[in-house]
Amino acid sequence: MAAVELVPLFQSSRVTPSFRNRPHNTLWVTMERAGQGAVQNFSRELLHDLGALYHRVRDGGMTWPCAGLPQSVDYFVLKSADPEYFSLGGDLAHFRECIRRGDRNGLRDYSRQCADMVYDWAEQSNRATTTIALIQGRALGGGFETALASDYLIAEEHSEFGFPEILFGLFPCTGGMSLLARRVGVWQAERMMSNGKIYSAAELLQMGVVDEVCPKGQGTLAVEKFIVSHGKHAPARRALQRARARLAPLDRAELHTVVEEWVDMALALGETDLRVMDMLIQMQRARIAA
Repeated sequence: MAAVELVPLFQSSRVTPSFRNRPHNTLWVTMERAGQGAVQNFSRELLHDLGALYHRVRDGGMTWPCAGLPQSVDYFVLKSADPEYFSLGGDLAHFRECIRRGDRNGLRDYSRQCADMVYDWAEQSNRATTTIALIQGRALGGGFETALASDYLIAEEHSEFGFPEILFGLFPCTGGMSLLARRVGVWQAERMMSNGKIYSAAELLQMGVVDEVCPKGQGTLAVEKFIVSHGKHAPARRALQRARARLAPLDRAELHTVVEEWVDMALALGETDLRVMDMLIQMQRARIAA
């Protein structure tokens, strides 16, 4: 796919959009770290920039300017610039600080921002656009939830997925149950969210959670090939996607209800669970520094 002129209407140091019009109009969105040594997770700044980009495309009628003219966005691909992590999910350090202060509003506002980002990403497909998450590394917690919000999930073979929240007495709060249940059913979704297991891309392919697995380093090519194949019968494929969304809709009010329950539970965590959270925060920072 050849890149074409990108009109600089969106400025961000954390999100890089790139529009390509061959063989189909595709907006590639790359998540960047906030700074040197930063953890690849959903910081408040990254969430803001992703939301601004989604709204920019939506409010423009699902188009992106190219060579001076608005072009339809037929495919929307989300990936990470980090070579090892799609996303480590929520900002645990922010969670911990809010819990330390007893800051209910801070926890609620951040978690709602996460839930709304996932909802917006999931709802792109209802606007004649196909969304794809490209996973090249670990997708944990909110990172896994965001990937699940896509119409299709393509992963390189070394990628790993999981919900580690149960390790410190919490649960995924930005749509994990709703999103995973659409692919594997409610009971299996609950098991996956409560067992703390890290799943390989191959395991999730067999379960029907991941749509395609490709060799390491071949993710971009795999997405391009998928788009070519999907594009041959795009109207029919998108009609099926819309039917799937109608049969298993994502409810924003339900996502916000989960957030309220999550906030109550987070503020009631005991010292043992908080020590586990502190340990995970230190592990994240040490891994990125290394």
